[in-house]
Amino acid sequence: MNTDVLVVGAGPTGLALAADLARRGVDALVVERAEALFPGSRGKGIQPRTMEVFEDLGVLDAILAAGGRYPVGMIWQDGERVGEHRMFDPAEASGDSPYTEPWMVPQWRTQEILFARLEELWGSSALLERSREPGGGPVAFGREVVGLTQDEDGVTVEFTSGAPVRARYAVAADGGRSAVRRALGIGMAGETVDPHPMLVADVRITGLDRDNWHVFPPRGDDDGFLAICPLAGTQDFQVVAQFPEGTDVDLSLDGIRKVVDARSHLSPADVTEVRWASDFRPRAAMADRFRAGRVFLAGDAAHVHSPAGGQGLNTSVQDAYNLGWKLGAVLRDGAPESLLDSYEEERLPIAADMLGLSTRVHRGEVRRGAATRQLGLGYRGRSLTVERRAGLPEDALHAGDRAPDGTVGDVRLFDAFRGPHWTLLTVGTDGAALPPLPAAVRTVHIPSCEAYGTGFFLVRPDGYVGWAGATAEGLTEYATRVGVV
Repeated sequence: MNTDVLVVGAGPTGLALAADLARRGVDALVVERAEALFPGSRGKGIQPRTMEVFEDLGVLDAILAAGGRYPVGMIWQDGERVGEHRMFDPAEASGDSPYTEPWMVPQWRTQEILFARLEELWGSSALLERSREPGGGPVAFGREVVGLTQDEDGVTVEFTSGAPVRARYAVAADGGRSAVRRALGIGMAGETVDPHPMLVADVRITGLDRDNWHVFPPRGDDDGFLAICPLAGTQDFQVVAQFPEGTDVDLSLDGIRKVVDARSHLSPADVTEVRWASDFRPRAAMADRFRAGRVFLAGDAAHVHSPAGGQGLNTSVQDAYNLGWKLGAVLRDGAPESLLDSYEEERLPIAADMLGLSTRVHRGEVRRGAATRQLGLGYRGRSLTVERRAGLPEDALHAGDRAPDGTVGDVRLFDAFRGPHWTLLTVGTDGAALPPLPAAVRTVHIPSCEAYGTGFFLVRPDGYVGWAGATAEGLTEYATRVGVV
């Protein structure tokens, strides 16, 4: 069985990457060890930058319909409401940032939406004609990786059952215990963020309103907190509870009932059903490198976060978004293979920063504010970034920054950027002065836009400014170097 890209893991990272590749006409197969998609709510917060990514991938409407805003936290003590707690610092709406607050969607639902989009893209393209098995699709479940070898032409992956797969490239998106990462011998260093075990479970509960995130602080030194959050778009609540170090967490219905009974005013019978449950020890860890030959690491396989602040899933999806266009450019558009070197160069520092942020949020050292929304992240000073304008203030838009949204006349910039193409945006310049550019580059002329100033801006397929200049001098050389077609 052969494919261009083998993606190991059908979580948000793997599905987002596969969908991005499918819309670029890249033949990609996703393999998943489990027999079905992950069933829990674990990563439930979609940050504003990821919402922009999802808009480009064509799933944002479904994400918005499936979820909702985070409710205000309600603090309880002895069965009484004693105060409110707002989880996130407020953000003002801005024309250059259409999404300013996190959106709650249970992880299982996000994966269903990405899976449906992948099937739609795959089934409507020529990829369907290259189906490798009768009735096959873009995801093969029940395929556990047991071996991996690679040479200068590709990667061969073996499984506990089924035929090996030969791919030109492979991507490990198989979680914090990644079998692919272990097979490559890539180390993962980190620390325990909190030694106290945590329970997270999706349950059905009576006796609580769905208008608040219900928080029950510890009652004594031997207790941990309890939080019960209504999961938007469902009838479920997510229960999170902390336990003393060394506790063996009971994930059964009776065990969860005992915790809820002991730490809140609810009775055991108010917990009517457990739909999914897990325990974990919050930790922060990152792989030594994100690439080994023709194999790339993305998502939890590359970096493991505390869930505090909602950075893990979001950083992971953006790994996929960064890697997808680069693999597509090399495999379909004739870009130089050296373009793929920029994946680790760009994503490893971002992951390290977000890992530190998650840890600080978990420890209560910073609030969930502008940094957790991830709109300020970028790639200034990296090898794919060229800034030709001198004397810019630090807070001005630079090459390497996220390309802002905006509406000028009847042109909305995010609409112009949407799709697997590069976009040349000229602001307040004479478009006639442009050098010849490949036909696939979409050119947009606007007279002014405060977020950009004046100049020429070549926007990458992942929505970051790759090249910026006061004139178009040097633009053609840059486009040639990065394989723009």
